[in-house]
Amino acid sequence: MEDFSQMADRFVKAHFGDRAQNLVSLAAGDWSKAYSFMLDGHAMVIRFGTYLDDFEKDRVMGTLSSDTLPIPRVLEVGETESGFYAVSERVSGKHLDELNGPEIRLVLPQLLDALYDLQKLDLTDTEGVGLWRPDGAGPSWGAELLSVAEPRDRLAGWRERLDASPQEARVFDAGVERLRQLVVMLPEYRGIVHNDLLNRNVLVDGGRLTGVIDWGNAFYGDPLYDNALFLYWWPWFPQWQEIDLMEILDNHWDKHGGRPPQMEERLRCCLIHIALDHIAYSAFRQRTEDMRRNANQLMTYIRTL
Repeated sequence: MEDFSQMADRFVKAHFGDRAQNLVSLAAGDWSKAYSFMLDGHAMVIRFGTYLDDFEKDRVMGTLSSDTLPIPRVLEVGETESGFYAVSERVSGKHLDELNGPEIRLVLPQLLDALYDLQKLDLTDTEGVGLWRPDGAGPSWGAELLSVAEPRDRLAGWRERLDASPQEARVFDAGVERLRQLVVMLPEYRGIVHNDLLNRNVLVDGGRLTGVIDWGNAFYGDPLYDNALFLYWWPWFPQWQEIDLMEILDNHWDKHGGRPPQMEERLRCCLIHIALDHIAYSAFRQRTEDMRRNANQLMTYIRTL
């Protein structure tokens, strides 16, 4: 029985013929597998996955690429015998996750500014918030946050797996209740949130951004969510602990007119939601230690925020 790499090689040869050369496996994500290859002498990436919407998001976002926010163009999206594929331009650089302290201090302000500029785009042709889709459909921001406790197609059975760890399940339910109390004070903000910037999805070369990739988890909602993601995950990166993240964020906000309205309440809800989302995800993946660590982090937000 052929493995996935053999299937990918067979597909690329059948689809592109002699135009394609040098197929090499790249680091796999949880929702897709990626390969670099040369197509007509140009460096490309082909990804295979189950969810067409993920690739369609990338295709739309590629049309919004700019000098400050480089997003690879998606040249082709199509169907395979077992799912879907997307071919996009390949960008060079090392991942944001791999940067040391001085490097992240240099690059993070650029990324924050680029994401800020992204919110200036005209989004009036779509409605609602929620998991980003080309049609823009979704509920209110508060309802979207609270949906973290509901069943999800991609995480089938996550709640049952969480319930097998009673302590983490109790922390999860306490977090949902706290979030339910807080969302009533949230304004309706609607921007584009990448929602996955620290999973090898930002590339950097020579101290500058070269690519922001994989918009599959993106959604319409409060753009402070991407800021909250850095606040949430910062303690998980030992090499960044000497860098004052709040100082970087404050400098960014001062540059753009001061701290955002209701910043504390908005960030609080985002941080609780991030913890809840990753408890559910870790339970689904049966990553017990990650589930416990996220539950412990959620407890600190419930107690101190």
